[in-house]
Amino acid sequence: MDALSDVLRLVRLKGGVFLHAEFTAPWCIRTQLVPEDCGSLLDGVDHLVLYHYVVEGRLRAQIPHLEPINIETGEVVIFPHNHAHILGSHLDLSPVSAREIVRPSVDGGFLVIRHGGGGEPTRVVCGFLGCERLEGNLLARILLPVLRFDARRGSAADWVKSSLEFAAHEIGARHYVETLPQEQTGWLAGLKDPFVSRALALLHEDVAREWTVDELGRAVGLSRSALAERFTGLIGEPPMRYLARWRIQLAAHALRNSDQPLARIAAQVGYDSEAAFNRAFKRSLGVPPAAWRKAALEP
Repeated sequence: MDALSDVLRLVRLKGGVFLHAEFTAPWCIRTQLVPEDCGSLLDGVDHLVLYHYVVEGRLRAQIPHLEPINIETGEVVIFPHNHAHILGSHLDLSPVSAREIVRPSVDGGFLVIRHGGGGEPTRVVCGFLGCERLEGNLLARILLPVLRFDARRGSAADWVKSSLEFAAHEIGARHYVETLPQEQTGWLAGLKDPFVSRALALLHEDVAREWTVDELGRAVGLSRSALAERFTGLIGEPPMRYLARWRIQLAAHALRNSDQPLARIAAQVGYDSEAAFNRAFKRSLGVPPAAWRKAALEP
């Protein structure tokens, strides 16, 4: 099993494109997505992600207190944690709120922004993703505040124009993995390492198995100590601690999205007793699984 797909599966992404913007230099706007911007398309989601695809021209993007980045034609900038941010040709200008200049289209389609001083043009398509809350999910830990990708490579450009799922899976993850520098660490960087990537795949393939680091090391062709060092160096925690945390995430997903009894969920994610499952779940998320399920299902 592809470990990345396994992680993405739990967030249950959906979304759409909602705005087409035409800017002319000089310009600068500030923006942040709220559920009301997405209409009824994202009913029931807990977390929003905003992205901007530069169809023509270029812009600069910045989250306050972070370094600005340059986005060129054919590139996508994604804000996985939905931080407020500014976009513009010149970020030293006083930013205008996007809400003050957004207008409905004459044909009832996308919202429209036309703004700027009449200079160099930039056209941007803005879209959004919605998913279940990211707290506790690996994506909350592995995705940087702002991501930039070249959508001109491979099939990405066609996809960005037509499908949000690709933006989440292809641009937001696999393409990012492929372009990570060799010195990069973190969960996504681990997917580039042949040994760590194989270990992750094995753990995700058979999460209920009573794995040991010795057994996992033999399966990927490393000694116990070599795998533990390599895995911890890239992922940030030892293999068995990672597995324990992933089991709890899978269990939380099942509690929220099924009516399976606790004992069955416990067995599915590798606990030999409901009592052991209860202890591990409470240790990780602060409440027993039954209480967590009740709170998650409350309107």
